[in-house]
Amino acid sequence: MGRINPYNVILASYNLRHGLTGGAFFNPIIIFFPVSGQVIGERRSNEKSMNRMAGISTKVYHGETYLGEAEMFVPPWKDQTQNPNQNLPLGNSREIRISHLSPHSERCPPLAILQTISPFSVRFKLQAKSITTHPLLHRFYLSCFQEFKSAVLTGGDEELHLVAMPSKVEKVSCFWCCSLQQRGLYTSCMSMLNLRCLSIVFDLDETLIVANTMKSFDDKIDVLSRKIDAEVDSLRVSGMSAELKRYVEDKNLLKQFVDSDAVVLEGSKVLTVQHEEVLSATQDQQRILRPVIRLPDKNVVLTRINPEIRDTSVFVRLRPAWEDLRSYLTAKGRKRFEVYVCTMAERDYALEMWRLLDPELRLISSKQLGDRVVCVKPGAKKSLQTVFQEGGCHPKMAMVIDDRLQVWDEKDQPRVHVVPPFAPYYAPQAETASAVPVLCVARNVACNVRGGFFREFDENLMRKIFEVYYENDVMDLPYSPDVSDYLLSEEYNKDAIPEGINGAEVDRRMNGLANYGDDRQMQPTTASFSPDDEVATNRASTGNRNTQSEGGSHASAAPSVYIAVLQEIGRRCEAKVDFRSTVKNLQFSVEVLFSSEKVGIGMGKTREEAQLQAAENALRNLASSYLSFVGPISGGLPNDLNKSSNGFLEDTTS
Repeated sequence: MGRINPYNVILASYNLRHGLTGGAFFNPIIIFFPVSGQVIGERRSNEKSMNRMAGISTKVYHGETYLGEAEMFVPPWKDQTQNPNQNLPLGNSREIRISHLSPHSERCPPLAILQTISPFSVRFKLQAKSITTHPLLHRFYLSCFQEFKSAVLTGGDEELHLVAMPSKVEKVSCFWCCSLQQRGLYTSCMSMLNLRCLSIVFDLDETLIVANTMKSFDDKIDVLSRKIDAEVDSLRVSGMSAELKRYVEDKNLLKQFVDSDAVVLEGSKVLTVQHEEVLSATQDQQRILRPVIRLPDKNVVLTRINPEIRDTSVFVRLRPAWEDLRSYLTAKGRKRFEVYVCTMAERDYALEMWRLLDPELRLISSKQLGDRVVCVKPGAKKSLQTVFQEGGCHPKMAMVIDDRLQVWDEKDQPRVHVVPPFAPYYAPQAETASAVPVLCVARNVACNVRGGFFREFDENLMRKIFEVYYENDVMDLPYSPDVSDYLLSEEYNKDAIPEGINGAEVDRRMNGLANYGDDRQMQPTTASFSPDDEVATNRASTGNRNTQSEGGSHASAAPSVYIAVLQEIGRRCEAKVDFRSTVKNLQFSVEVLFSSEKVGIGMGKTREEAQLQAAENALRNLASSYLSFVGPISGGLPNDLNKSSNGFLEDTTS
């Protein structure tokens, strides 16, 4: 079959996965998009005369108050040929009952929020029949439209949000209805997006701290002593002996703490315990006094998990530069990130370790501790779904700091920044040998992630959302950012200058970079920081990048549409679409997996460029595979797009 001009054709069905291997297709859905990358969806002025899709008459209520009558237009891919009510979002009911309005959004319209946390989730469109006969519905529409509120319908585990939409043609109230699979998620994410805030999840052991009890000290000393006895290499023996000495010294301090509630330091200086008042981990949250000795110059704390049981005494080493990272997260009195903890440790221990890291409760308040310190069973996979099970955040708005990648669920791994394990006994100089400490690199990573995410959100998604009308197609919605898109290589983040640093430190860092950077392949661009602390980033906006494709060089006005279309195909086919990225020789490589099967690959100087190329190649490969299969069966493809005036793509069956 020859190339169809001017459109590339991607045909998807609910069993596309089997169709690619020769299975029969059922009810394929046709998605058209131009070669330039622009999704077709804008309603033309003459579309008003097109045959309208039959609407379903529906009564609209706010609580018990009748607002008016409207027509519901359900997407045509829902097969209603047998029973018109079978697949309706509201079941057999011809009523829409709004339970409540969402909170007022200060800067983000509801559609931008929903597209970020539940992309392309439009369930139906709703259009009032008349303004004059239904003035209450119109006033309700104006209130939602002007105040950036959505009307919420609750049913089962999901929420449905009616979003007031502007119209190019209609003179009546118009809504899109978007679905959200988790209750409460809209409100929390709305607040975060308005504040330009993301979430960050920390592991504890060997990421932020290393802790030992008397028993763990004894076990490690015993193992190391036997290794030394069996070793013949004098250099290795010397290294292990130094490590053993560090274990013994810290064990002796812990033993003094256990026996006498005091420690003797060099120069015969004696430090006694200070009793710190803390809340217990029990539901009644009783206040207890915990004996603690802090050695801030050594980044060491001695504490007792259960004040009544001396055997629960712990010697804790805090990772250097934690204060730098902690200060960045709450600089200038505003939260850049909502903070969570996910660990395989026992809960009382985890709460105490976090208290040592955040004693003033600046990162997680006392009321939030119960939900935000999440302990998973040893051996189980960590997942962002578990961390945010109360609807605190969407995973695509969260990043993770952990020393191990494989402990995380596979779908969350692209959002994990892996740090080297903290090893203060084995390699005590490792943290200070680098010009930029490990946690300062993590701080720079967080800065770049937040900057890239909200640049895409502001300059692409928000701008284009205001250009979407009731008549547009669902696929006209812009690509929504994901934290995984902005996790850059460690080498890049070592040199980046985070927000909030200025003056002498900027000069010092810039002079340091000029001393060794002339022959580097990738140099970060310096960025100025605006007075209101809006994020500056080194990444270019996705909407202004020229890309090379198989057809030659062309300027793509909306390159992220390839990713959006690919994700929509996966959603409709109930197939998982994954982007796997690697960095080699300062070059990014991204693979696209469709139901765990590789369908495209892309290379680029940035992750964004590689991901775009991979998505475009994947679409071409899917189209080629499908056309080679369906061509002989269907006898060809339709010449034009059959689309209703309500902006939904019609089904075309072969």
